[in-house]
Amino acid sequence: MTGPQAASRGGAGGWQAVVLVFMPFAGGYFLSYLFRSVNAVISGRLTDDLGLSATDLGLLTAAYFLTFAAFQIPLGMLLDRFGPRRVQSVLLLFAAAGAVLFAYGDSRDTLLLGRALIGLGVAGGLMASFKAIVLWFPEARWPLVNGAFVAMGGLGAMAATQPVELAMHALSWREVFLVLAGLTVLVALTIRLVVPEREGGAARQTAKQQLRGVAEVFRSGYFWALAPVTCLTVSAGMALQGLWAGPWLRDVAGFDEAGMASQLFVIAAGLTVGSLMIGVTADLAQRAGISLIRVIGIGVPLFFLAQILIILEVAPRGGWLWPFFTLTSNVAMLAYPLYSSHFGLALSGRANTAINMLAFFAAFGYQAAVGVILDFWEPVEGVFPAEAYQSAFMACLAVQLLAFGWFLLRLPRLRKP
Repeated sequence: MTGPQAASRGGAGGWQAVVLVFMPFAGGYFLSYLFRSVNAVISGRLTDDLGLSATDLGLLTAAYFLTFAAFQIPLGMLLDRFGPRRVQSVLLLFAAAGAVLFAYGDSRDTLLLGRALIGLGVAGGLMASFKAIVLWFPEARWPLVNGAFVAMGGLGAMAATQPVELAMHALSWREVFLVLAGLTVLVALTIRLVVPEREGGAARQTAKQQLRGVAEVFRSGYFWALAPVTCLTVSAGMALQGLWAGPWLRDVAGFDEAGMASQLFVIAAGLTVGSLMIGVTADLAQRAGISLIRVIGIGVPLFFLAQILIILEVAPRGGWLWPFFTLTSNVAMLAYPLYSSHFGLALSGRANTAINMLAFFAAFGYQAAVGVILDFWEPVEGVFPAEAYQSAFMACLAVQLLAFGWFLLRLPRLRKP
């Protein structure tokens, strides 16, 4: 099933789709990214209150990615069978429960369970929304609408920085999580009550037929030509921006907590602007007859350059290094509309959750591995040396460079059918 068929089943877009579909789902994705990124700001308080090591902090924060990734294949089947409205409204309640558990946690293991529940609950934040976009917007606008939607996650990342730091002048980090739990329930109810229902394309398929669809995705050469560069670059952006950018700003650049939060706000703004720019660029490129594959091939090396500059500590206090990183970190997410077009409406949920699963497992690996590598050095008064971060970040970059090499070798597989 290819793009034209999907387009014929999709909606016409317009303000009704923006207000009744885009905005409610955007609220869920906003919270997803806020939950994902907030530990970068509260990491110092967590380690002080609970005596966590870098390995503990990396594992605790990465637990979000682990459950998020593990649920992606069942999520794709649920989205294709029941539609994004019903699935997302239920899942967000698990995130709210996880936030409450995290707020009351008094040990690493309790916080780990709470963080894992949050990851499960927001697992549909992006994929349910991409499914809704496929259902409600015309195919020609998918890259642009996807880019605008990912920018809403950037706003969530921004909210997780300086606004959270300011909130903690009046609230503890535990109370912040209780507030987030209440907001999550509110968004779940909004999606359930406001978003119109629309058939997801596979409502009549049995579970066995849906599993065959999953197998079809994973057997596809087209899928595997794009998957490594997509999952390993996007996940690096999520893992480093979502946790380790904060400690780097403190330990390498020398910012205090207020300065770190301010810098993280600017970094998250780069994610928001970058997502919009990528969507607009992709839309203009397609109108000019330039393929999304070519946009990925040009944009991903810019993300590599950003990481190299961070590793080399070029102007660490200049305020532009990490925003450049987030500005370019999501270029490979253009694979998602490519998969939706290639696999069609009925398989779009399973195709996109398959790549998302790989991306979030990779993010878990990156985030945990950086903590393990940092612990090879002895911190001095809680501060790790610059060479510890250099070693960890170089290891992350090396994996991405191998994936990009695979992408270049498999370009013939990526001709649009």
